[in-house]
Amino acid sequence: MARIREILTLAQARAKELNLSYEGALTPKEAHELLQLVPGAKLVDVRTRVELDWVGRVPDSIEIEWLTYPDMQPNTHFIQTLKHSLTTESLLLFMCRSGGRSNAAASAATAAGFPDCYNVLEGFEGDKNADGQRNTVGGWRVAGLPWHQS
Repeated sequence: MARIREILTLAQARAKELNLSYEGALTPKEAHELLQLVPGAKLVDVRTRVELDWVGRVPDSIEIEWLTYPDMQPNTHFIQTLKHSLTTESLLLFMCRSGGRSNAAASAATAAGFPDCYNVLEGFEGDKNADGQRNTVGGWRVAGLPWHQS
C-alpha cells in the first residue's frame, strides 16, 4: 500500500507541476507497477487499430481509439465506449504512442466523470531520437515492459 501511495503522489505532483486537468502523470515503469499492485487498475491504450496491429500491443489493455485511422478524426464514441467498458471507480492509465493523444483522452475522461485518470508519459514508443526514430528514447517498449507483436 505504501508503494502505491508513493507512485500516485509522484504522479500527482507531476500533474500539478505540468498544470494537467487530470489526476496524474506516470512513467511507463510506474504505470506497469500500478497495474500489478492495484486491483481493478486498467491500461487504456488509445492508439489506432493500425498502430496496435503493426507496432504492438500491451497484454490485457483496453483498446479504444482516440482518433480513427486513416483520417485521424476524433472517435465520437470514445467516452461512450469507455463508460461501457469500465466503471468510474477504476484507476485508469491512458497510453498512446508518445503521450499526446493519451493526454487528451485522460482530460476528456476526467471531464466525463472518471476521477482517477493518469497519463503514461512517453507512451508506447517514446520520443524521437536525433535521427527522428522512435523506440530508442523512453516509452513502454524501451523500458522492457510486457508487450507483443500482433
